Amino acid sequence: EVQLVESGGGLVQAGGSLRLSCATSGFRLDTHSIGWFRQAPGKEQEVVSCISTSMDDPWYSDSVKGRFTTSVDNARNTVDLQMDSLKPEDTAVYYCAADYGLYYCQTRDYAYWGQGTQVTVSS
Repeated sequence: EVQLVESGGGLVQAGGSLRLSCATSGFRLDTHSIGWFRQAPGKEQEVVSCISTSMDDPWYSDSVKGRFTTSVDNARNTVDLQMDSLKPEDTAVYYCAADYGLYYCQTRDYAYWGQGTQVTVSS
């Protein structure tokens, strides 16, 4: 059974940092794309980063590029999202997702989703 479990969300002041972790099980990271998404109240879901073994570097949306860093720990089967220089507009529920396949990670229709973790950035 495929499972993704996010952790690490919380409340932080603007300019601070949080590290989200996505614990994965039931599939191989080297055959799947992993995406980090967020959804703020009243807004559409947004992909903020994604990664697969076909890529030299993770992909980032313009809204987080230079502030967020995605990394994979193959030994622990986790995919982390380090979020620095956080802004109030980063406030959202953050989800990790997985999909079989290694290409076009930023536009894939992801099949598997975690339950989400809340990130709140106060001004």
